[in-house]
Amino acid sequence: MLLSVFCLFIAVVFVQFIYYIVVFGKFSFTKAQAAAPKRIPISVIVCAKNEEENVRKLIPLLVDQNYPQFEIVLIDDASADNTLEVFEEFEKLHSDIKLVKVENNEAFWGNKKYALTLGIKAAKYEYLLFTDADCIPASKEWITNMSSQFTQEKTIVLGYGAYEKIGGSFLNKIIRFETLLSATQYFSWAKLGKPYMGVGRNLAYKREEFFKVRGFMDHMKIRSGDDDLFINQAAEAKNTTICYLPDSFTYSKPKTSFKDWFTQKRRHVSTAKHYKLFDQNQLAIFYVSQLLFLLLSILLLVFQFQWIAVLSIIGFRYIFAWITMGFAAGKLKEKDVMYWFPIIEIILIFTQLNIFITNTFNKPVHWK
Repeated sequence: MLLSVFCLFIAVVFVQFIYYIVVFGKFSFTKAQAAAPKRIPISVIVCAKNEEENVRKLIPLLVDQNYPQFEIVLIDDASADNTLEVFEEFEKLHSDIKLVKVENNEAFWGNKKYALTLGIKAAKYEYLLFTDADCIPASKEWITNMSSQFTQEKTIVLGYGAYEKIGGSFLNKIIRFETLLSATQYFSWAKLGKPYMGVGRNLAYKREEFFKVRGFMDHMKIRSGDDDLFINQAAEAKNTTICYLPDSFTYSKPKTSFKDWFTQKRRHVSTAKHYKLFDQNQLAIFYVSQLLFLLLSILLLVFQFQWIAVLSIIGFRYIFAWITMGFAAGKLKEKDVMYWFPIIEIILIFTQLNIFITNTFNKPVHWK
């Protein structure tokens, strides 16, 4: 019996090796990215619902971008606070700001995808760059860096949406490590020619890609997924690239309570069941291998079966995982979270299991 468990344990570690070294290594071990600045006109699109304070901070940073030709499309999704009034103030001050006012539609009430569709149609330029109202660009070169990765063939650019650091907060380290791991996954699969998701906090694509797949129509009734479900449908090896230049990042305020973060993750995870079958399977295999590695390690050590060999394999697994994620963390400016890697990983494994069980019995709440 324990011999069979040990053989399964070795197989699980082998699967983990394939993921970390072969798959994730495609991003982690790649060389530093170079910018090739373009001068294509860009429409920056921001959709906001009840984000009065955040947009007051964001819009000046967008206006101040160092880029020759761009407009800012501000979408007010039927806000109940003063978001619309703030948008109107900035619209009067800047000729390159376009305001889209969305009223609740009976068929699409409270649906961010409907609001985004109106904004995309209203945009003046063909190349679109998206961020959220609670984000800020890393620098004045954000548009320059994200647009630099467009080519005639590459018309979808996946960017990195980071979270701000909060000193002394262990939850903040968990959130940023989970974001790092997620980005390493979708960047790596994109480089392997199998892009499956992106984040609306930092995403760019040519408008023709939106209309090729009829926009959000195939998943309009699914409240979340304006970013990852769209990318899962529209992105291919030939049309998709990534951008990990440090000045291309955006930063959001992270949740400050585990309950709020857990609710947010439930919403994000709920869209994965609508991915293509290959993408669902590769994500499931990776997670199951993580869970089995932890459980089988504990089981074998408790029964002291080949404990020296087991400890050696555990050490080997943590070394290659730590190295791979360490290189990725260096590229994405998240090195400090790697000091806590083993502990955070264990927490995330059981958090993911909790999310799966919770989402099975209760549907998560979506757009505001």
